Amino acid sequence: MLGLLSMLAFALIARPENAPSSAWEKQAAALAEQIAGILGPGQAHLTMRNLSTIPIAEIPTIRSLLEQDLQMHGVLASGAESANAIRITLSENLRERLWVAEVVEGSETRVAMVRVEPGAERQNTSTSEVTLRSQTVLSTTESVLAALEIADSFVVIEPEEIVIYAHSAAGWQEQDRVVMGQRKASVRDPRGVIFPSPDGQGFEASVAGTACNGIFQQGTPRASWTIHCHESDDPWFLTPPQPGDAGTASNENERVTRISAFYNAARNYFTGVVTPILGVDPPPFYSAALIPRTGGGAGLLLNGIDGKVQLLDSGALKPIAGTRDWGSDFAALFSGCGSGTQIVASGSGEAVNDSLRAYDFPAQEGIPASLPLAMEGTVTALWAAPDGKSVFAVVRKQGSQGRPDTYEVNRVSANCN
Repeated sequence: MLGLLSMLAFALIARPENAPSSAWEKQAAALAEQIAGILGPGQAHLTMRNLSTIPIAEIPTIRSLLEQDLQMHGVLASGAESANAIRITLSENLRERLWVAEVVEGSETRVAMVRVEPGAERQNTSTSEVTLRSQTVLSTTESVLAALEIADSFVVIEPEEIVIYAHSAAGWQEQDRVVMGQRKASVRDPRGVIFPSPDGQGFEASVAGTACNGIFQQGTPRASWTIHCHESDDPWFLTPPQPGDAGTASNENERVTRISAFYNAARNYFTGVVTPILGVDPPPFYSAALIPRTGGGAGLLLNGIDGKVQLLDSGALKPIAGTRDWGSDFAALFSGCGSGTQIVASGSGEAVNDSLRAYDFPAQEGIPASLPLAMEGTVTALWAAPDGKSVFAVVRKQGSQGRPDTYEVNRVSANCN
């Protein structure tokens, strides 16, 4: 009883003079009033997630405003043990921007929402941490599964062939083709991976049922690559070679084990069986990327075939919020902006015109760090460059009037704002 009287007394006190002042005050006050109208005076566990382009730096201010406005209505934010819960989502789409609150009392859930004024949204989203930019590297009518820029060449993996491109005044020009010899792919947009070899002098690639390696031959006038392919059911590498993989580490402690996973060609995804064993069996997944953790080390981010994104960290699978709008592909980008590393993810669904967006991971949540970057077609593959400072995206553009589809390989990089 005394606790309830204390909350009611606090509701009669005006917001303190040192309370945050920002363009979000009006929206926070309106949403808090609706929540209090549903919940009434009491306690509730408050959680927030940001699915909008509001910068990370603004989120603590918005939360503080909401907590203070709720307190003015007699609602105190409490710990997770509270029977009541307030789940707030800051969301937006192409047509509108909404703040949505799910108010949970026992088994009953009711919803409150406010529309964010366009002026406030523009004022606060102009300071996104990064700006993504895209440059077309190559355009072809053949499907591109993966590619690697190495030894002054651009090595492209197609469903049945490896194509070597060489520099010219007009850009990359086809130099050679090598048939891999595997059976024709039975799925649309099959997958493939390619990484530089541990010694940096060649590449290693995998497609369904086939593994290939290439060695760059110095001094030869034209046939500068020697490429060998063979049937293989070995797991595919998910991560690039690390210091020490080629035997150059000064001691065993410097060696970093590469992660591999078995690929199901018939289903076009990874089975979830990985090597080495990481303490827990991950579910089947489409994409994976290593991301650094704030306490040191790295976690493996996985995009499951069920649409759930999880982080495999310290031998445990942890759910990641804020990824509902992601597609099946993502890659790590070491931009040096904000936290230093972002995940670039494609949009959900197979859109005629897709998009890419960068996300930060301050905790177990993907927070938008950039505005969406429109891509003129459907993103069919996404992977990180060897140095991690850019990612490559393959975009399929639908042909018109009987013309074949075209596939563009785009280099996506980031500028810090």
